[in-house]
Amino acid sequence: MADRAAHALETFPLGTPLPEGTARFGTDGIRGRVGPVITPALALQLGYWCGRVLPAGGPIVLGMDSRSSGPMLVAALSAGLTAAGRDVFDLGLCPTPAVPGAIRQLGASGGLMVSASHNPPHDNGIKVFGACGAKLAKEQQAQIEAGLHGDGAVLEGFSANGRYQARHDLLHDYTQRLLASVGAHRLDGCRIVLDLCWGSATSCGEQVFQDLGAEVSVLHGSPDGTRINQGCGSTHLEALQSAVIAKDAAMGFAFDGDADRMLAVDGKGRIVDGDQILYLWGQALMAEGALPANRIVATVMSNLGFERAWQDRGGVLERTAVGDQYVHASMEALGAALGGEQSGHILSARHGMSGDGLLTALQVATLIHSQGGSLAEWMDQSFQPYPQKLVNVTVPDRAKRTGWEDCEPLRAAVQAAEAAMAGRGRVLVRASGTEPLLRVMVEAAEQADVEHWSSHLAQLADQHLNAA
Repeated sequence: MADRAAHALETFPLGTPLPEGTARFGTDGIRGRVGPVITPALALQLGYWCGRVLPAGGPIVLGMDSRSSGPMLVAALSAGLTAAGRDVFDLGLCPTPAVPGAIRQLGASGGLMVSASHNPPHDNGIKVFGACGAKLAKEQQAQIEAGLHGDGAVLEGFSANGRYQARHDLLHDYTQRLLASVGAHRLDGCRIVLDLCWGSATSCGEQVFQDLGAEVSVLHGSPDGTRINQGCGSTHLEALQSAVIAKDAAMGFAFDGDADRMLAVDGKGRIVDGDQILYLWGQALMAEGALPANRIVATVMSNLGFERAWQDRGGVLERTAVGDQYVHASMEALGAALGGEQSGHILSARHGMSGDGLLTALQVATLIHSQGGSLAEWMDQSFQPYPQKLVNVTVPDRAKRTGWEDCEPLRAAVQAAEAAMAGRGRVLVRASGTEPLLRVMVEAAEQADVEHWSSHLAQLADQHLNAA
């Protein structure tokens, strides 16, 4: 590995500043199109600066999803890390939560996951975790960015002390933790469909459900980086809905590309989103007396119907900005046991506080199966969500996208919409942290209000933010 690192450094010298505006941490690491944004040069330097910034003493854990560009980026990251004198443990293909799990298991100094999550195959990204297994703190992100852009310490050659090891055995340890998370509960005879999205969940998803006795049918079940997230997984549930009904299954689970989030489908083909999962799991924890202050942490995207139903049960719903790192930070600050996002990132303090789609699916499946009912019966008794619509408006100009509130016509229209709905609805406009999109969400008691205002606001955003 030292020879590989030396050759890489001759090709892409460390300390060469990357272009301003590139290699910035978003809501979930650094992400973008492979080639224009995500390159071997970036990965090499990012690996080096992570090696410099992460605390000394332990190895750095690497993992990746199934994207075709993954091995290239893992090799470049490994070269950068070993050039910084760090030992690298490479898990290979694995779900993202396997990385923080291995960090905690080994007492590692941190870890990196090569994945663009739910993005299309031509994208990739790099998520960075600290020594505690949580997403990297803002201060450390800023130090790494400073190094990438030429503001770091003066460099004097590189170290040849770092060692690379393939540690695919650590995936077995991860699956054992998944099985242990459900205790003595099993799924014998329970018919379940899994959509593994051609991605990270293909590494172990089918096996853990089979080990618990489930009768498993699998969609998109082999690793294929050319098809990851394409018409499948947690962002495209149609195939799973059809399969659950066709196979008369009790439930189905769909994962995103790196398996850190999950959405479910009940036996009637209805979507069970992150809000419904939090409501279900939260009730179970409340009944155990294991939910401090009956508090759940969610984001600004969570449905008003969920919030009001949870409050009616005597619960408290705390809202954060979008992003599982914000949910994580709020849970730690408040001592909360459960939190997550409507999109299916669910965090449990009992299970390590890492968003884990497979763990969440196992918890939902065993909870429902152990009660002798069905997910469909539970959904029949759940809260009624307010109609909600999310429209994504492509806005290539980052400054206009992130500074949308400076657009007077759009800001005025948002205020007009909220006034018109008079407490019976809300508007949320935000720039995506991972894609060149402005997300316009409208939620209201009446579907007509949702349709009118989402269409009107999206049209205004496109008209004014994309004006020449």
